[in-house]
Order: sequence, then C-alpha cells, then structure tokens
Amino acid sequence: MFEILSETFSDNGLIVSFALVGITIYFSYILSDKLTRGRVHGSAIAIIIGLLLAYIGGVNTGGDQGLADVGIFTGIGLMGGGMLRDFAIVATAFGANLDEIKKAGLPGLVSLLTGVIVSFVVGVFIAFAFGYTDAVSLTTIGAGTATYIVGPVTGTAIGASSEVIALSIAAGLIKSILTMIGTPFIAKYIGLNNPRSAIVYGGLMGTTSGVAGGLAATDPKLVPYGAMTATFFTGLGCLIIPSVLFLITRTIVG
Repeated sequence: MFEILSETFSDNGLIVSFALVGITIYFSYILSDKLTRGRVHGSAIAIIIGLLLAYIGGVNTGGDQGLADVGIFTGIGLMGGGMLRDFAIVATAFGANLDEIKKAGLPGLVSLLTGVIVSFVVGVFIAFAFGYTDAVSLTTIGAGTATYIVGPVTGTAIGASSEVIALSIAAGLIKSILTMIGTPFIAKYIGLNNPRSAIVYGGLMGTTSGVAGGLAATDPKLVPYGAMTATFFTGLGCLIIPSVLFLITRTIVG
C-alpha cells in the first residue's frame, strides 16, 4: 500500500505539492486565529512551517533542496522554483493599478523610496557586521531585509549562492513577523489612525503580509491603504535593488 501511494505521489508531484501547500496554509491560518488572535498573520506561520519542513527534509536526505529531496515531494522543487515564483510576481505587478498609485500622492511615493533604501542599507550593514563583504551577498541580504520576495529575486538575478538567498528570506520573514506584532503597540505613538498615515506606513515598512496583519490588528479599515503601498514596495524593490543599488554597492565595496 505504501509503495502504491509513494509511486502515485511521485508521478503526480506538482499536484501533491499544491495540496501540501494548501493544507499548510489552511492550518497556518487556524493557528494564527486560535493562538495569536490574528496578530501573527497566517502567511508568516506558513512560511515558518515551510522552512522547518525544508530543514527536516534536507537533514534526513542529506540533500540541498529541502523537502524536494524526499521522493514523494519532488513536485515542491518545481512549484517553489523560479518559474512559478516569477510568474506570481509578474501577476501581482499586472494587478496593480496606476490610478491607485496616484491616490497615494507624494507622501506615498516618498515613503516608498525611503522605505526601500533604508531597509536595504540596514540589511547591508547587518550583513557586513556578520562577515559578508562581497557585493553580491551584501545586496542579496539587503534586498531580503526589504521583503522576503525581493531577496530571492535579487539573489537569483545577480548570482548569489543558495545559502545567502536563504538568509535573505529569513531576514524578510523576521521583518514581517516583527511588523505584524509591533504595529498595534506603536500605532498610537506614531499617529497610525487614518488612511493617509497608513499609506505612508505601508510604503515605509514594505512587507505586505506584515503591514496587512499589523493594521488588521490595529484597525481593519486601514488595511487597504497600507497594503496598497506595501504591494508597490515589493515591485519597486525588485526593480531598483538588483540594478541601481547593486551597482552602487559594488562600486563601494569593490
């Protein structure tokens, strides 16, 4: 029986991977609701579970592709590969409306540029403090500090190692979780109680899941405004970090 199931799963790897991800997300949102009352977004919990499963798969098989090294989960390698990831990013970009950007006004645009650059610079300094000195690693980890999507996109574009890309994802995940948890506590001190401030906050922080989860715990009415600029933050990061900011970093560090 086990052999039949194993063979069936292996022959339908991509379908199995979609089912596994769906089940993981389902239980992640249950955990988010029951254990954290929504303060930690379900997507962040799902990412943590995914990283744990990847670690377990890599340790048990001695491979370097995480859970995809387990025979019945080979489809994870395709689903989590660059093709579908880049497709999701492009699909998100096509869903953006230029008119919505205009609604954010000058404060939204300034917050976007400031947020991307400040997040990147902080990430570069942290990476440098931990011993990374080459431009590729510094840029990739700095990109991950922007968001855990910009990190792997940048790392793939400029040729970073898988270890550095993993670190960039971890950096973005930590930022997302801290944003989710911290937003309700700092909201009253920074005037985060109206759509205009939510737009600026989303542009400064940039992590869509973190901002959406944090604002949902603060005031659900603010979520669309913060999420709008946070979404464009990812697109802007994918645009300028592998190009302009990478060239600047390479010029500085050699």
